[in-house]
Amino acid sequence: MIITTTSTLQGKEIVEYYGVVSGEVIMGANVVRDFLAGITDIIGGRSGAYESKLNEGRELALQEMSEKARRLGANAVIGVDLDFETLREGMMIVVATGTAVRVKE
Repeated sequence: MIITTTSTLQGKEIVEYYGVVSGEVIMGANVVRDFLAGITDIIGGRSGAYESKLNEGRELALQEMSEKARRLGANAVIGVDLDFETLREGMMIVVATGTAVRVKE
């Protein structure tokens, strides 16, 4: 499955459009991770715990979107957009959306 943020695929011909597909993931944060991230924020530096959680959420959302596209008969998703939101303290949502298409192989 080809996944891209661009609206075209260089060297590939799009032969069918299946429509918008999305993958949504809601994740809770761990109390210990929150505490350690708070310490990192106080002393400076990057919060590896939160970066890891963001990466996990992104991968899961892209995987769900890709599976939905595959079930429609697509072999690519173009115009992909990722959104990250905080729902409430300790919860975040990651949404991946794109257009499912079939490209000539």
